[in-house]
Amino acid sequence: MKIELKSNCKYSLMAPTSMGLRMTPVNGQPVQCSDTFNVYVTSAETNVLSISSYLGLPCKALTTFVKDSPVAQLIKSNLRSRNIDYEGKEVPQDGPWGYRHQINIADTGYGSRGPRVQNDRAGEVGRTLNVKDFDLDRIFNKEGVQILHMSGLIAALSPETGAFCLELGRTAKKYGTRISFDLNYRASFWKGREKELKEIFTELASISDVLVGNEEDFQLCLGIEGPEAGGTNLADKIDSFKGMINNVKKSFPNASVFATTLRQVVSANSHLWGAIMLDGENWHVVEPREITVLDRIGGGDGFVGGLIYGILRGWESEKWIQFGWATGALATTFLTDYVVPADEEQIWSVWQGNARVKR
Repeated sequence: MKIELKSNCKYSLMAPTSMGLRMTPVNGQPVQCSDTFNVYVTSAETNVLSISSYLGLPCKALTTFVKDSPVAQLIKSNLRSRNIDYEGKEVPQDGPWGYRHQINIADTGYGSRGPRVQNDRAGEVGRTLNVKDFDLDRIFNKEGVQILHMSGLIAALSPETGAFCLELGRTAKKYGTRISFDLNYRASFWKGREKELKEIFTELASISDVLVGNEEDFQLCLGIEGPEAGGTNLADKIDSFKGMINNVKKSFPNASVFATTLRQVVSANSHLWGAIMLDGENWHVVEPREITVLDRIGGGDGFVGGLIYGILRGWESEKWIQFGWATGALATTFLTDYVVPADEEQIWSVWQGNARVKR
């Protein structure tokens, strides 16, 4: 089936986000023995936007910046280079112990050594995202947005961001914007806030049209019974994943699309990568296939971004999951957390398993 989208909108895709930096040691080395690092601009939500923005659709990020910060200037320049519009309040730093953009310190892992990630989010300016800083009537009514994408990372970042996501969702719903919600459970964000966040996530899920999450996300965010996280032999667990998604559908009937990725880690550089999607009453399954991984971070976001791109283009639903699988696989070949696709053909070549040289 196809999802009906609003027409005559300024933006195809929009997302609230908290921007930051990622520091990665060169040559696949671990952090503790490295003295040279690459620095990249990053956020899970703009990872999703980048598929559509690079392939020609108008996208926008709603965020916050540290006023007069060179890091904020770097972030703005990066978003412009990715064809992503942005809007956000300039928050004064308030001295050296005040606000800053978050830092993600992560190596890529190599072979039998898995990646390690440390999130340094003290003083993160994105935690101040507040509905009063945005004109939601202008954004959703006068300008128009076809799909609003939200992540559980932003919904759980602070009480202010949770309230912000709720108001975004309610306003989007009011004006006929479709809503995509990637649950993105993080235990450290939920500690001591379980009741508050479950209520927020339940409301967001109840108004969403597209719900994405893995087995841990659905169980811990929404209380839906499902298979155990991780493990091996993913192909043998597909029926249990389908059962979980059916349970999610019963609890959240407003949504018409439910999706989850399947990942089995053979080594840091070799994964089995698959996906399951329920569209209405139609199941679409990509059996886990081996992919070669340079850097795994961003693969899940790439999947969501590709799936949403297919919806925005009005394709048949079978192509949504195929394109999403391929953009997720392609993301793991980049050192940036986001995909920089040359064109649709490059992505479909990944789906087809065609890695031959193109001259």
